Amino acid sequence: MSDTIPPASPTGPSLNDFASFYLYGLTNQPYQQSTDLAKFGELYNLVIGNHGGLGIASTFHPYQLVNQVGVTVWYAAYAQFYTQPNRLELFAEMTVEKASFVVVPPASFAEFHIWPDTRLTTDENPIFGRFVPFVIPFLVRKDPEALRWDAEFAAAEGSKNRISAYLESVNKAIKFVQPAPAFVLGFEEFDEQRPEQLVEKFLSCRDMLL
Repeated sequence: MSDTIPPASPTGPSLNDFASFYLYGLTNQPYQQSTDLAKFGELYNLVIGNHGGLGIASTFHPYQLVNQVGVTVWYAAYAQFYTQPNRLELFAEMTVEKASFVVVPPASFAEFHIWPDTRLTTDENPIFGRFVPFVIPFLVRKDPEALRWDAEFAAAEGSKNRISAYLESVNKAIKFVQPAPAFVLGFEEFDEQRPEQLVEKFLSCRDMLL
């Protein structure tokens, strides 16, 4: 009998293998869900492109993105993925086949939790009671290739018509979960160490709403 200790079974990918991104925009009802997971998958492909990862089947107010114990919706999506017994196979599909999947976030994220950064409250900025911020999150397998959003904007540099056409397609793609008057303002990576950067994205648009 060999005295060699068998290697430990692989535990699966870590959160560091993923990056957190989000579409952000304005609406009248920020917290919206849809059971049409195929549409969430189509939105993922339109915005993220040929990159493995997870679409998250909900839209949120920014103050719903972090729960009372400091867990983000991105981490919650990762935790749901990690609890799958076939996570290694799923991660291999994300890596090799660039597969994407959709997860439904826990209902606990329906609760509002105002961060120390209170600038999106209507007390500080009443305009955000009329034009309410919303976010659509994505958890994406890290990859050196450009995301589709970035690639589209790079290809359309100097062509407002092409940029407008792409943004129009994204706005149409969110209608199944965020119907009019919702519209997208942009796309960004979420930095858990600096969540105030997300708030600043909305503040930078405040003056044009007044």
